Parts: sequence; structure tokens; C-alpha cells
Amino acid sequence: MSALVVYSRMIKLSHSIFALPFALAAAVLASRQVTVTPTQVGLIVLCMVTARSSAMGFNRLVDRRYDAANPRTANREIPAGEIGVGAAWAFTLGSAALFVGFSALLGHATLLLSPVAIAVVWGYSLTKRFTALCHVVLGVALGIAPTAVWIALTGTASVISLLLSVAVATWVAGFDILYSCQDAEFDRSVGLRSIPAVLGNRGALIVSALLHVVTVGCLAALPTAVALTWPYGVGVAAITAVLVYEHWIVRPNDLSRIDKAFFDLNGYISLAFLLAVVLA
Repeated sequence: MSALVVYSRMIKLSHSIFALPFALAAAVLASRQVTVTPTQVGLIVLCMVTARSSAMGFNRLVDRRYDAANPRTANREIPAGEIGVGAAWAFTLGSAALFVGFSALLGHATLLLSPVAIAVVWGYSLTKRFTALCHVVLGVALGIAPTAVWIALTGTASVISLLLSVAVATWVAGFDILYSCQDAEFDRSVGLRSIPAVLGNRGALIVSALLHVVTVGCLAALPTAVALTWPYGVGVAAITAVLVYEHWIVRPNDLSRIDKAFFDLNGYISLAFLLAVVLA
């Protein structure tokens, strides 16, 4: 198996589909105020991919002992010996350096803020050791993307970017809680903290649903800050329906469809949002 495939699998490269469309949607909306060039869009994509790659590499490194002990994650690349610790650190630090470099090409403000972004996306991986709110930290780590894009393109934040950021943060935190239900017993056994470990799966599903209510509320409020035509409303309705379905198929005593909820449905949500914004 090629090294590219192994490293892509380690960082779950395909999961870039979750936050990237929201970042691109921010660029689309910012283009109403400033000129957005293809080069800037390309740099945004490169910043998203390299920042996320660095964060995932760091996560796999600091969690390798837990991953090895958890039957669900024991076959991940570092515990399985497919990627050495030194090589993983080189990849992680190299990705972070590329992110800083691409941020510098976007502008002075993004260069200055790039270390803050790295601190946030790396910091998430440590939070499960001391707070069950780790899911919220993950949400913030991905949720800063739309506001970061807005700052990069316009030089300032806005209500538009903040609504997008809160929507992404609560959406990601909500589906991460769902995904973490699979590890509730393991987390309790090794002293890791998560909402499912603290509240149980039933309580965790309620918290997840409440977070997704906030997500829908932020998306529904966006037209109050920027003019959007009817396709946007259709898109938000479709996203709401998918979220409802996501919660319908994941039950406290039946997590057999968690992968469909986590991977497939959330990918549809992000792509549907970008499409709705472009059409609107």
C-alpha cells in the first residue's frame, strides 16, 4: 500500500468534506463585498486541508496509547505499526508549517492568526483528558473556519461569518457526541471524559439534538444578515430533514447505523449547504 494512501487514511482525508464547504460558502458570501480570486479560493482549500491534516496527525500521536487499548481503534495506523511515531511527527509538523505558509500568502492578518488556529485545532486532542466538553472544543476548532475565511478575504469578522461559525461549531459538536457513544464504556474505563461517558447514551443524544437545534437556528437566521433567495430556504429545510433523520436512526441501545449518520449524512449536509448558498 502506498504511503500516500496510508497517511490519507490516518488523517481521514475524506472527512475534509465536513467543514470545507462551509468555508467555501463564506468565500461565496464574502464575494458580495470584495473581489475573491481563484488563487484565494485555492489557498483557502490548502489552508483547510493542511490545518486539518496537522490536527489529525497530532490527535493520532497523543491518543496512540488509548487507540491501541480500544478494540474499535486498535487497527489505526500508528498502533498497528504502519506509521512510525517519528514519521507521524514529521507529517504533523510539516502540515502545520505548510498551513502557516499558505496563511501568509492569504494576508498579514491570517499569518498572525495562524498559530492561534494551530493551538485550537491541536488543543482539542488533549481536552478529553479533563473535560466532557471536548466535543464543543472540536466544534470550535472546525467552526472557526468560516470566520477565518471572512477575515482573510475582508480583513474583519461579521455577523454573517459568526452565524456560520456557530452553526458549524454546534453541528460538529452534535455529531461528534453521536459518534462518541460508541466509546462511552471504554472512555469511562480509562478515565477519559465525554458527554456519553458522563450522561450515558440517552442523555448524550438529547444534548446532541439540542446542539443541532442551535445549528438550524443559526442557518435559518442567516438571511437576516445577508440577502438570500428561495434556494437557500429549500437547502435549510433539507438540512433540517437530514438532521432529524440522523437522530432518528441512532438510538441509545442501537448504534449499528452510527457510521451512516456520521459519514454519509453529515457529508450531505455540508454539500447541501454550499449548493444552497451558491444557488441563492
